[in-house]
Amino acid sequence: MERNPVFPRSIQYLMAVAEHQSFTRAAEALYVSQPTLSQQIRQLEDLLDTQLLDRSGRVVRLTAAGEVYLQYAYRALRELEAGTRAIYDLQDLSRGSLRLGMMPVTDYLTTPLLHEFIARYPGINVSTTEMSQDDIAAALTEDRIDVGVSYNCVLANDKHPDDIDTQTLCVERLSLAVGCDHDLAQEIGPLNSIEVLEREPMVMLNNNYALRRHIDSFCFENSIKLTIAMEATSVSLITEVVRLGRLATILPDVICSAQPRLHQIPMTPELPRHGISLFFRKSAYKSPACVAFGELASELTSTRCRIKQG
Repeated sequence: MERNPVFPRSIQYLMAVAEHQSFTRAAEALYVSQPTLSQQIRQLEDLLDTQLLDRSGRVVRLTAAGEVYLQYAYRALRELEAGTRAIYDLQDLSRGSLRLGMMPVTDYLTTPLLHEFIARYPGINVSTTEMSQDDIAAALTEDRIDVGVSYNCVLANDKHPDDIDTQTLCVERLSLAVGCDHDLAQEIGPLNSIEVLEREPMVMLNNNYALRRHIDSFCFENSIKLTIAMEATSVSLITEVVRLGRLATILPDVICSAQPRLHQIPMTPELPRHGISLFFRKSAYKSPACVAFGELASELTSTRCRIKQG
């Protein structure tokens, strides 16, 4: 039999003697001396306080206790070998799992990323949970997710817990967006941020969302009082309302440009930029699936997001 380096030597010696029914032939097959083999099996019998081999006849046979014991030993060996194969499967990404926490307003980026990840690694089981930015940090710390996708504000230089690592994927601009029938739809801009944002009724994400808090921070720094006509928790609802032409909104350029019948208007002062990042627990083990997700995210977002300088 082929020796397994992670399986107890004494049990492998017992298996070889049972297979060859001879200490001599078992020792030759394992390339060890017969005294060494005999000593190891004696130590195993002493440990178990029972006789495993019947040495009285011309051939060596298992006792009843030895037969029972080897049944479990072979079962354990099969499980260890299955575990070894599972490790290799994890490393080549033919199996494994990934737990992802994501902010709902990152769907436009995360959805195609997940689509490509599943296409490349169909053996990886992916589970996703929608949560706020604060919940993502807590879920990482409590080991409820492996990776989070969230905004982090570039201008405000948000601080994250010491045990959280970030991998910035891209930096986006925000734009004022109106429907094609809105009074501002024909404006080329840039328009005065203070005048427009205080005058025009807006539909915005509520302040549970990091994006809204980033916009509120910008308005506070520039002494702008937003005119909020409606708050929502769904980007798709906001874009549908804006398309009707009565309300304006502030959304990332990538979302606006992908929506039909939305018109983007540049502003001055320029609206804040925000970063989209992957979040990991610094002290946590990163599985091969987690590493592959991070690499794929960097690959895809380098073409989807445009990092524009001032």
